[in-house]
Amino acid sequence: MRSARFRRVRRVGALTVVSALSLTALVACGTSSSDDDDSGSNNSGSSNPAAPLDPKTKVTITIDCMPPTAKAAELKEWKQDVAEFNKKYPNVTIEGRSTPGQCLEPARFTAMLKAKSQPDVFYTYFTDLPQVLDNAGAEDISAYVNDKTVPRLKDIDPNVLASLKQDGKLYGLPTSNYTMGLLINRKLFEQAGLDSDAPPSTWEDVRAAAKKIAGLGNGIAGFGEYSAGNTGGWHFTAQMYSLGGDVVDESGQKAAFNNELGKQVAENLYAMRWDDNSMGKTQLLKWGDLQKQIATDKLGMFLAAPDDIAYMVQQLGAKYQNFGMGPIPGEQSTLAGGNNYMIKKGISPDKIKAAVAWLNFKNLTVGKGQFDWARTKADGLPVGIPQPNFWLNESKTADDAARTEHATMPVENFKAFMDNPVPGKAEPPKAQEVYKILDNVMSGILTNKDADIDKLLSTAEQQVNQVLATQ
Repeated sequence: MRSARFRRVRRVGALTVVSALSLTALVACGTSSSDDDDSGSNNSGSSNPAAPLDPKTKVTITIDCMPPTAKAAELKEWKQDVAEFNKKYPNVTIEGRSTPGQCLEPARFTAMLKAKSQPDVFYTYFTDLPQVLDNAGAEDISAYVNDKTVPRLKDIDPNVLASLKQDGKLYGLPTSNYTMGLLINRKLFEQAGLDSDAPPSTWEDVRAAAKKIAGLGNGIAGFGEYSAGNTGGWHFTAQMYSLGGDVVDESGQKAAFNNELGKQVAENLYAMRWDDNSMGKTQLLKWGDLQKQIATDKLGMFLAAPDDIAYMVQQLGAKYQNFGMGPIPGEQSTLAGGNNYMIKKGISPDKIKAAVAWLNFKNLTVGKGQFDWARTKADGLPVGIPQPNFWLNESKTADDAARTEHATMPVENFKAFMDNPVPGKAEPPKAQEVYKILDNVMSGILTNKDADIDKLLSTAEQQVNQVLATQ
């Protein structure tokens, strides 16, 4: 869940370049070699890719996105997990690599892929798969992943796994997932006479609630939206999805938003902004701006992913109890995404097996690694945010129970979101380029009272079609 914060920064187009820092290897007791060539083992493992890693196999793997020293609690947990993993696999050396600041930055990631300099196990976002495969960067791990090597495999949401597949081949294992919903300020809802346990479930209800909240005065906005830094287009896409629409058609070749649903989204926003005056005068907002507004009780609601809540508490000094969440209004589908690890193409079979074993332990075992909620709470980190939550069946039941038992926040505030799951839908092809164009639609609506909605949509359609034609 904490890595989802890095995902958000990247998606909105952060451009700060950071350098990878190789940190000292966390070497297991009894490991005498840290040889990292592609042979990578003493050949004691089985030649069958479907067989689990033989604990006698001696191998070293490099992994990025180890928490930096500035994240002391997260780094402590990483080291603990390496030590616990080495109890079963004493001859596997995990070399963690860390970057200051965010975990993965677009320019550095692209350069790494082109130079083939990614570590053996490297962090990506669901939307990165085409770029990784275009650069022949990831190994097809289909033969290595089964219910022996990943015992909870059948309990992972197939929609999440589908984000990591192409042509039926599996190229990664998930770490986190998210879907967007409606984040609300419970205090403002109650002051406006609204039910904070029942966030609006339609866009008509959002408009009505926004008017009541804005009626509180004191510069309070009822509903907020982005319109800059590619985030406006991202949220326009989310709103289209919520109504059952799309921004790119099934062929991936044409824009699909210059229609009645696109007009409905645009006209509703225009009405809230100019007819109701419920969206505030300050516009051209990007990621981080709405979080600051709602954290300081100046905004009633906006579309968000659940990890925004942890960010606002940890970084902005807000209180968990002040927030609630419901499903995205419209509830037809919701924008979904997440992050994962892939395995470098061309490394040895034993390295691949070791990587799968580590990822299974660290990220895909209920009660262990990232899902050790008792430890997370003891380390002063947030527990109770609805996502990541890619489990199904008994794994979901067990993880939900532990998450609730060790919660550091009132999980009942997210009941509407959890009890009414909306099907997730992936971002469109060439998402960032499409979002940049759709920013103009959002900014035009929210900054110009004389905006020509038909012209804004038509112009954006032409521009998106040009982008899609260059694939």
